[in-house]
Amino acid sequence: MARSINQVILLGRLTRDPESRTTPSGKTVVSFSLAVDRVGQDDAADFFDITAWEKLGDLVMQYVSKGRRVLVQGRLRQDSWDDKETGKKRSRVEVTATDVTFLDGPSGDSGATSSAPAASKKSNDVVIEDIDDKPIDLSEIPF
Repeated sequence: MARSINQVILLGRLTRDPESRTTPSGKTVVSFSLAVDRVGQDDAADFFDITAWEKLGDLVMQYVSKGRRVLVQGRLRQDSWDDKETGKKRSRVEVTATDVTFLDGPSGDSGATSSAPAASKKSNDVVIEDIDDKPIDLSEIPF
């Protein structure tokens, strides 16, 4: 049996500032829209609604604004509902982000890159302050 895959990767610019809200259960959800240029077509773009949850959403709110370039990885999600005014069936497809990479630096230049999940990780670098010049005993190496 074939395995199902639901994955999308988009690179574009935010069309509006991200908007944050909190669900009744206390989870943070951030929504924004992305314009992705069509290759080979001047002034043509596709527009996508993006949703980022909890820590990823917090990072998007903190570091991204309208016009900034981002790379979004996520999955497609389809919602359907009955319109209260017309009674017609409505639906839309949106992207639920699993990773957002910020492509523009703080001043809007395109030099700096940082990934949202990577930005939240603490550095595990070890700083060695005192190094002696004793020879290494090869029998103490575990491999």
